[in-house]
Amino acid sequence: MRYASAIISWPIVAWMCFIFLGSLPYKFTGHPDTQHIFGTIGGWLKGFLGDTIGDLFTKFGAYGVGSFELLTSIVLLLPLLIWLVRLIKQQTMGNTRRKFHRVGGLMASMVMIGAVFFHLASPLGVEVLHQGESDGGSLFKAAVSIMILGVVLFFINPNASSNDSTYS
Repeated sequence: MRYASAIISWPIVAWMCFIFLGSLPYKFTGHPDTQHIFGTIGGWLKGFLGDTIGDLFTKFGAYGVGSFELLTSIVLLLPLLIWLVRLIKQQTMGNTRRKFHRVGGLMASMVMIGAVFFHLASPLGVEVLHQGESDGGSLFKAAVSIMILGVVLFFINPNASSNDSTYS
């Protein structure tokens, strides 16, 4: 099972990091699509959490979410760096990959629960419309896939005993 979890985990990690890291330029540069998404949610939040919270989410939500997605990607990819360092030093990997993938899967699911919630509960909708263009629901589908795959990553990488020294 330990090798199976590694074989399943890495493609999941690749997908999550592809989505998270690919969205960072949009989130960190104030791209018009990002401004529309976070502005729509911020305006909706104003209705029941007040102007201050809504305005803060509009202005800084993309930076907060993007930063968390960057941190999640680092957590998910860190086993690769550790493996390379330990390979050079000719050391075994231990439980490192499973621990990081377990935590990273949980982190990815948490942030995507928020995304799915806002797509379903706010005026943003499943299909994001901006300047007459539709995303065809691609952002929502990506969020749902990462939310589910994060849970899968969490459960297929159980805590292992401290004496397990495999690289998986």
